[in-house]
Amino acid sequence: MSSTTSSFPERIELSGEGLVLRNWTEADLAAMPELFDHPDIAYWTPIVSPFDEAAARARLDRGRQLRAEGTAILLAITVDGGPPLGEVMLRRAPEGTEIGYAVGPAHRGQGLAARAVRVMAAYAFEQLGAEQVILELEAENAASVAVAIKAGFGLLDVPLIKGEEKGRPYALQTWGLDRP
Repeated sequence: MSSTTSSFPERIELSGEGLVLRNWTEADLAAMPELFDHPDIAYWTPIVSPFDEAAARARLDRGRQLRAEGTAILLAITVDGGPPLGEVMLRRAPEGTEIGYAVGPAHRGQGLAARAVRVMAAYAFEQLGAEQVILELEAENAASVAVAIKAGFGLLDVPLIKGEEKGRPYALQTWGLDRP
């Protein structure tokens, strides 16, 4: 792997599993607080809390910056390219090609996260040449563990990733999915 990471395309739209994963746009700013300003998301993810319009603007701008740097892609999860229901992220990390996700509280229980993870994993394998994609989850986050299993990931025998976020300690398990 070269030391310079190429940037991602400016526009990405991925379709599959009844979903359209698309770029966040200015038009989504008003919908983002409804998706991300929730105690579950505040607790389990590094997404800022409380999540208001200023946080939405900052996330949109940061997502564009990370994409331009070739570090990460943040895409809105939709069923038809329309209103966002959540977000799926792909990040080139030292540990590997990592996927993350958050689904708005009103849209949970529809398999959106597992489907979005599978579509993003296919992109990583087919377009980025990844040999494996990973999820980093807390064992106590039952919903995310269920997503990992449903998306076909297996728990890897690697050390826990320990740290602190928002004043609370965490220990992340690493789940992996190998290139088919």
